[in-house]
Amino acid sequence: MAVSWVTVEKESHFPIQNLPYGVFSTDAEPEHRIGVAIGSQVLDLSKIAHLFTGPLLAHNQDVFRASTLNKLMGLTKAHWAEARATLTTLLSADNPTIRDDDYLRSLAMVSMDKVKMHLPAAIGDYTDFYSSLDHATNVGIMFRGKENALMPNWKYLPVGYHGRASSVVVSGTPVRRPLGQTKPVDTEPPKFGPCRLMDFELEMAFFVGGPPKDLGNPIKIDEADEHIFGMVVMNDWSARDIQKWEYVPLGPFGAKNLGTSISPWVVTMEALKPFAVPNYVQDPAPFPYLKHDDPYTFDVHLEVAIQPAGSSTSNVVSQSNFKYMYWTMKQQLAHTITGCNMRPGDLLASGTISGPEPSSFGSMLELSWRGSKPVPLTEGGRKEVPAGWRQCYHDWSVQGERVRCWVWFCAGRGAA
Repeated sequence: MAVSWVTVEKESHFPIQNLPYGVFSTDAEPEHRIGVAIGSQVLDLSKIAHLFTGPLLAHNQDVFRASTLNKLMGLTKAHWAEARATLTTLLSADNPTIRDDDYLRSLAMVSMDKVKMHLPAAIGDYTDFYSSLDHATNVGIMFRGKENALMPNWKYLPVGYHGRASSVVVSGTPVRRPLGQTKPVDTEPPKFGPCRLMDFELEMAFFVGGPPKDLGNPIKIDEADEHIFGMVVMNDWSARDIQKWEYVPLGPFGAKNLGTSISPWVVTMEALKPFAVPNYVQDPAPFPYLKHDDPYTFDVHLEVAIQPAGSSTSNVVSQSNFKYMYWTMKQQLAHTITGCNMRPGDLLASGTISGPEPSSFGSMLELSWRGSKPVPLTEGGRKEVPAGWRQCYHDWSVQGERVRCWVWFCAGRGAA
């Protein structure tokens, strides 16, 4: 197993096997730049761009001096592999290049407690899928009954909708409890006011990469992995009462674009490859343009906790796993079969990740079963994410290699 010359504690989220990319700044250098997490340090790639001297990256060193990851994402999968191999070599215990160069090391290594994280990419477009069979079934039972839980199309195509890219924010960004129209009583006119049924949605998402294809030339299933750069954890905040009134007939709108939080570190698919597991068994078999046999789902343990304002106590309310997803990321990307031209930095989300057991449900809607039962919390049972609660965090891990995503929640800000 590779070991780094950088001190990496046993419980660190960022061993040398991880090496996620992010965009950061410091008070001393406020310009945004690309970094890689290792232990409790961030390696500033703008300071070591000249060390990427491989056959593919020697003439693309500018991507490491950029203020977002879009240029790096826009290169090929082979470029990404070369970048990761170079970083692994430079950070390995037996490599003196940075380790023994006091000046370069002091320039390039930044303590994590001194950095401010930013969105890793300029997100051109954002799509949210609905790819958990358990979640779709749960929601269907609540609103349509067991006999009609799944819509007729659900097992034939990856259902999704286009979200609002401008309201995707990095973890730590306050999200205001929104105002909007609701219809709490079916027999009465709608009302205007603050959302009363604020919810989280436990999701993961991937960034699109690779050279963009022309409009009308879709990404095929056998080349999809060449266009999946890496993954983040996501919380797709949802105003359930606003959503219920507005979504017919065109689907979610204002209730789903109030804020979507993502983790600042992008874990590459190369880093996740050892944790691939067999895909969910699909019945009926998908159409040929969606069919692939290679494993492309991952054993990623997911956890959601809620922490009250002014309290140090976190309440774990959900423990789920990405392997529960019915549709894979390859299939989601290949469903652009109609010809949409995907671009580097586009973000595609999994949809709420729920498992078969109630403890693995990925939203308060399910955990409280549409408000019919309280979710046990130290501050008393709740049926939504309550006003005045400070933060909700999602945590994900793969066999002990952990990446924590903190999502600050400021419910009630700007609301009556």
